[in-house]
Amino acid sequence: MRNAAEPGYLKLYRSGELAKRAGIARARLARCELCPRRCLVDRLHDRRGVCRTGAEAEVASYNPHFGEEGPLVGAGGSGTIFFSNCNLLCVFCQNYEISHRGEGVAVSDGQLAAMMLSLQKQGCHNINLVTPSHVVPQILAALVVAAERGLALPLVYNSSGYERVETLRLLEEVVDIYMPDFKFWERESGRRYATASDYPEQARAAVQEMHRQVGDLVIGDDGLARRGLLVRHLVMPEGVGEAGAIMRFLAEEISAATYVNLMDQYRPCGRAGEFPPLDRPLAHEEYLEARRLAREAGPLRMEDRDLARLFRYLGAR
Repeated sequence: MRNAAEPGYLKLYRSGELAKRAGIARARLARCELCPRRCLVDRLHDRRGVCRTGAEAEVASYNPHFGEEGPLVGAGGSGTIFFSNCNLLCVFCQNYEISHRGEGVAVSDGQLAAMMLSLQKQGCHNINLVTPSHVVPQILAALVVAAERGLALPLVYNSSGYERVETLRLLEEVVDIYMPDFKFWERESGRRYATASDYPEQARAAVQEMHRQVGDLVIGDDGLARRGLLVRHLVMPEGVGEAGAIMRFLAEEISAATYVNLMDQYRPCGRAGEFPPLDRPLAHEEYLEARRLAREAGPLRMEDRDLARLFRYLGAR
C-alpha cells in the first residue's frame, strides 16, 4: 500500500510506469478516441476533432483559486490550470470563451510542468486540472517532467464527466482526487444541450470507475482533501427531477458517503438564451427542492455552502 501522504504519481514516476503511460496515451492521439466522441483524427499531425485541440495542450490561465470546494481550498487555494477547448461543449457553459472559442495558448510539456511547479511554489494545496479530458496524454507527459523537478502535490481531475473508462484507466494511481460534474440524467438533455445523447451512460460508467480507483473522499485533520471522489451537479431550470435521479444513483450505486456539491449558481451563459428553459436563472425554490431530493436519496456528504465556512476561511487568511 502506498504512502497516503504521497501523491500516487510519484511512485509511478520512480518505477518508470508514469513515462510508459505517457507514451501509451500519446500514441492514442494518432487516431484519437480518448473520449466518447471517438473522432479518430490524427492529432499528432494537428488534425482537430470536436475538442479542436491538436498535439499540444492549450491553457487559458493558471492561478491559485479560492472559489472551489472547501476541502480543496484551505488557506493556500487550489492550484487551477484551465485548459482551453472541451470535448463536451455544453451550450450553457459558464466558461464559454475558453471552452467554445478556445481562448488560450498552446504549451509544451515543459511549460505545463512549469505551471504546476509554480502553483506549488505559491503555496497551493493541489494541482487542479480543469477540463482535462481531451489532454490526458499531455498531462501525463508534463507530470513526468514535473515529478522529476520536485512536484509533490495531489492531483485533481476536474472534468465534465464525459469520459471513456479506457482513458481513465491510464490515470489509475496518477489522479488522487476525481471531481467530475454529473450534468444530465436524461439522454434528451445530453442531446439537446451538448449534442451527446450518450452522456448519462458515459458519466455513470466514468463515476463508477473513478470511485473504484480512489474511493470515498478522504479529508485530513486540516480539512484538506487527500484522495477520493467529489461529484458536482449544477441544478438547472426545470432540472430538479434529473438532480434527484443523480443523487439517488450516487447514494445507491456509488456510495452513501459520496461527497457532493449540489450547485445553485446556474445563470444563462453562452448560447443558453436559445434553449428555453435555460434562458432564465435557477429559481431558489427549484434549488431547495433539489436539496430535499438529495436528502431523501440517502446520507450523502454535502458541500457546506453556508457563510460560516466563508468566515472560517477569511479568518485563516
